[in-house]
Amino acid sequence: MKVIAIGTIGKAPTPEQRQQIMPREVPATLKLYLDGKIEQFWFRQDKPGVVFLMNVESIEQAKATVEALPLVTDGFATYELMQVGPLAPLGMLIQGK
Repeated sequence: MKVIAIGTIGKAPTPEQRQQIMPREVPATLKLYLDGKIEQFWFRQDKPGVVFLMNVESIEQAKATVEALPLVTDGFATYELMQVGPLAPLGMLIQGK
């Protein structure tokens, strides 16, 4: 299943906190990418945060995965999760309906 995970930074870490968190956050995110749980990732342009396209078994797995990331466990980030799939109405075009 594909899930979009939209991360938002609620309270920005101080420079000192950032130096402690990011050396844990970046490898944790990279491991999820290498494990195939995160297929693509982007920085948000509208506000501090990230967007992940995830490949997981369930919304619950996606939730557990992002909630284990250091920025979440340390109280700086939250995620909104949304299951997505193929644009089903396009099938009507190729079926001649």
